[in-house]
Amino acid sequence: MKYLILHGSFGSKDGNWFPWLKSKLEARGETVILPQMPVGVGNQNFDSWSAVLDQLGIDEDTIVIAHSIAPIFVCKYLITHQQKVAKLFFVCGFNNFLGIDKDFDAVNEPMYVDEFGKVKEYCDDVTCFYSDNDPYVPYNIEKAFADALTEKQIVIKDGGHLNAESGYTEFEELLKML
Repeated sequence: MKYLILHGSFGSKDGNWFPWLKSKLEARGETVILPQMPVGVGNQNFDSWSAVLDQLGIDEDTIVIAHSIAPIFVCKYLITHQQKVAKLFFVCGFNNFLGIDKDFDAVNEPMYVDEFGKVKEYCDDVTCFYSDNDPYVPYNIEKAFADALTEKQIVIKDGGHLNAESGYTEFEELLKML
C-alpha cells in the first residue's frame, strides 16, 4: 500500500496535520506521497491538479487522504480517469458550494462535479470526517457530501475545518483508522 495525502485550496503540504500524519505512517514503514499542489487564482484548477496526480502512479493499492476541496477533486479525478484506488479518507469534503469568498470560489468551482457518487465505482471503501462547526463550509453541505458517498462518517464535535487554525496539527482519529 501507498498513501497519498492532498491539501486543500490555498493550502500547503507543510500545513495542518499533513506532515505529522506522513511521519507517523512512515514510522510504520509505509510509503507516503505528500505533494504540493498548485495554489492560487490562475494556478489551481482541475487540470493543474490532475497533472500532478498523473505523475504519481496512483493505482489500486493507493489509499487517498484528502482535505477540504481535495475530496471532490479526487472524486472527479477518479471518475474522469476511470482509476480505482484502495480506500478514500475524506476530511471536510464538499461539492458545489460557493460563498466562502471570490478567490476560494474561483479555485474551488473547477473542481466540482455532478454525480460525484459515481466515485464508488472506483473505490467502495470511503470514510468521511467532518465537524459540526466548520467556519468555512456549512455542516449540512459536508453532511450531504458524506451521505452521497458512505455510511462511514465521523463527525468531530467542535472540530472547525479540522485544520491547524482549529487546533488540528495532529489528527489521532484519522491515524487510528489507517
